[in-house]
Amino acid sequence: MSRWARRLVPSPAMVVALVALVMAMGGSAYALVVTGKSIRNGTVTGKDLRNRSITGNDSKRDSIGGGSIKESSLGVVPAAFQAHGAARFAVVSGGGQLIRGRNAQAARTAAGRYQVIFEPDVRGCAYYATIGDPSAAGPPQNSQVSVASLGSNVNGVAVRTENNAGAEVDRPFHLLVLC
Repeated sequence: MSRWARRLVPSPAMVVALVALVMAMGGSAYALVVTGKSIRNGTVTGKDLRNRSITGNDSKRDSIGGGSIKESSLGVVPAAFQAHGAARFAVVSGGGQLIRGRNAQAARTAAGRYQVIFEPDVRGCAYYATIGDPSAAGPPQNSQVSVASLGSNVNGVAVRTENNAGAEVDRPFHLLVLC
């Protein structure tokens, strides 16, 4: 080969560099289209899905059963306000003994005065109390009950029971705290 022809032949390094340049400039593309028909049943798991990527409109009605839901991950449903509020209640005897309740303690502090302490903070809640016997007997007649936040404890409710004349007397009551 002549000297002049050797100058026109590129070196192996130049050939590799040109091939890499052409590939980078032109690129190669490969597209994969996944349809519902190409997915076998039971092959897609919760790990394969991003959070909030599937909405109620993406699935058939009643197609996701209760066994598919991890119940420990669920919080309080906003529309279930009343059901969640019922988690705090107390039925207290006239002597101040807690007969039944949930997450509550009760004590009589004076004639007709009681304190009911719950586990969580109940300052921002609503209190509803009625005079009522803890058993199946009828409630005492001519009685009144009033409730307020307990100033000395954010978890407490102060309850006051009175007779018809306004004198503080011991009466059994039912207390419901709605938050």
